[in-house]
Amino acid sequence: MGKYFGTDGFRGEANVVLTYDHAIKIGRFLGWYYGARLGKKARVVIGKDTRRSSYMFEYALCTGLMASGADAYIMHVTTTPSVSYITRTDSFDCGIMISASHNPYYDNGIKLMNNNGEKMDEETIREVEKYLDGEYTELPMAKDSEIGRTVDYVAGRNRYMGYLISLSKYSFNGKRIGLDTSNGSAWTIAKAVFDALGAKTYVINNEPDGFNINTNCGSTHIEHLQKFVLEKNLDAGFAYDGDADRCLCVDEKGNVITGDHILYIYGRYMKERGKLLNNTVVTTVMSNFGLYKAFDKAGIGYEKTAVGDKYVYENMVRNGHRIGGEQSGHIIFAKYATTGDGILTSLKIMEVMMAREKPLSALAAPVTIYPQVLKNVRVKSKPEAQNDPDVQAAVAKVANELGQDGRILVRESGTEPLIRVMVEAGDDETCEQKVDYVIEVIKQKGHLV
Repeated sequence: MGKYFGTDGFRGEANVVLTYDHAIKIGRFLGWYYGARLGKKARVVIGKDTRRSSYMFEYALCTGLMASGADAYIMHVTTTPSVSYITRTDSFDCGIMISASHNPYYDNGIKLMNNNGEKMDEETIREVEKYLDGEYTELPMAKDSEIGRTVDYVAGRNRYMGYLISLSKYSFNGKRIGLDTSNGSAWTIAKAVFDALGAKTYVINNEPDGFNINTNCGSTHIEHLQKFVLEKNLDAGFAYDGDADRCLCVDEKGNVITGDHILYIYGRYMKERGKLLNNTVVTTVMSNFGLYKAFDKAGIGYEKTAVGDKYVYENMVRNGHRIGGEQSGHIIFAKYATTGDGILTSLKIMEVMMAREKPLSALAAPVTIYPQVLKNVRVKSKPEAQNDPDVQAAVAKVANELGQDGRILVRESGTEPLIRVMVEAGDDETCEQKVDYVIEVIKQKGHLV
């Protein structure tokens, strides 16, 4: 991770951490950088979510791009995966999504994508950050006919919707489906797709006003969709986050279907059809112990990466795996997309329901989610606390005591001076006890702030 850009873009409170000036400079640099590299006018596509500040950042990015001679193609309010798709299929030099994902409305973010719709490489990000820090001499301004322009590109969003519809192998006729669009990017797209496929669609949190994105709704507040599914007697419900790159589900009984359940359901479906290349699903270290037990029983292999869908995708590309994701609902279907796609994920779950003629609860039943306790402790030095021999001995002791019936994970936060201690076991009491034991050792050794 860089000084400004983390694993999912440059994110922070609008005009406090991430400012209008930052956006102009990012546009200025990208317009010049791609133009200079390619020896022609750069073409950049931009999408945004429904936050009030997204409009400001859109105009700022466009100003910077045009001043450097690039043309900016504007998709308006749309999802992160749609920008990824259009960047890749319409041969843009790069893509930009303005969104802080699941964060509250007062935050915003700038996500950069390469010409394949993937998250921008670290080398280019470092160059952007150098320019933000004034390490470049001032970039040349475009003049005369070299000055860039903006192009309305809402057609790209519509083409992405057509792509999603084309991927469905089944009609959803007769299915009653609930959608929570989080007052965000999916607010028109998701319903249009499900309606086109024949579902009877019921939608909540689809009235964005610039301030209510992610507010007590969407995938981070799925309890509202649980209640809605039961009240309306629906077959399933799907909840998205602000930019719709993640999806969590609710079954017909009102139970939450996490990203771990989704990985199991579709991974098993792929294996049964001989489509699971390498017989492997990619997860992060935070996936629940119960998922791995279910994979073992189904004869499905798995790999574990660091937390972040970026690392999941890198593993998939490096090893040729077809499906991977996170517990939070970032699911990547490598055959169809280069990033997590919430609406695509919901369509893939519908596909399994229709193909197997089973309710969602039955498809998820083999995965027993183990109780989990995660506690964060603020430390003076993350490496010193993590590598302390006594702390490591305490962790090994807990792992040995849990055996095959649980697991412990101790890791450093990537953004804060925290050590995260997580235990999964058969009951909450055991989890609490084991976590507190390790934290007490960290405390006794003097690592706590």
